[in-house]
Amino acid sequence: MPAESASEEFTVDQLAAKVGMTVRNVRAYAGRGLIPPPRLAGRTGYYGADHVARLTLVRELLDKGYTLSAVERMMSELPDGALALGVFETLVSPWTPTEPEVITELQLAERAGIPHNAATIAKLVELGIAERQDDGRLRIPNPDLLRTGLEVIKLGVPLEAIFEMLPKLFHQADEVAKIYVELFRGTVWRQFADARMPADGWPEIQRTLENIIPLAGQALVAAFREAMGREIEIAAYQELGLPPDTASSTG
Repeated sequence: MPAESASEEFTVDQLAAKVGMTVRNVRAYAGRGLIPPPRLAGRTGYYGADHVARLTLVRELLDKGYTLSAVERMMSELPDGALALGVFETLVSPWTPTEPEVITELQLAERAGIPHNAATIAKLVELGIAERQDDGRLRIPNPDLLRTGLEVIKLGVPLEAIFEMLPKLFHQADEVAKIYVELFRGTVWRQFADARMPADGWPEIQRTLENIIPLAGQALVAAFREAMGREIEIAAYQELGLPPDTASSTG
């Protein structure tokens, strides 16, 4: 969300243009209480940074598929101020490192180096790796995940084996994510909530949210490398027919 000067103000036409809405929609959302009343100077209303922040969030929530009633409930429970809105936007924004891609089924098959197969595409959609669009193309929500899978296929791992492995991978990723979310909720957020969410505490909350994913990722990669090394060593000794304790005693 672009930062706005606290003193910068806009007419309703300027506000609508800034947030990518029609004037009619801005007035409709104002009538539903989604933004506070403007500052009046004569017969002209002037809107500021808080109005921009709120309407931007409304638009993004609607774009994500939330109903207007659901948006109203969320906005009514949100503390006033652009800082709180920035935190909430961080929570609902996509946290994938790359922008989604839209490709055709044939392009996907070519990238994977496999024949175009309707069953394969259906499985990718079932797993959430691809989403069908009305025009027949495929939306890839997380291109990095798809790209990694395609590289594994090129190493000679059968596609069926990857399909069998992915639900397990997703489950483990969910479990790790829950650990970090509960860590945040039980410490940083709990202290903030117990202090009645002071206005000067929102920047720290947002900073924590924006940094927890890369920090969690770094810790996860470090732990995974160590675990992967152990498992590869154990598997190698097993395939060579060596005693189970050989790997742990070899230095």
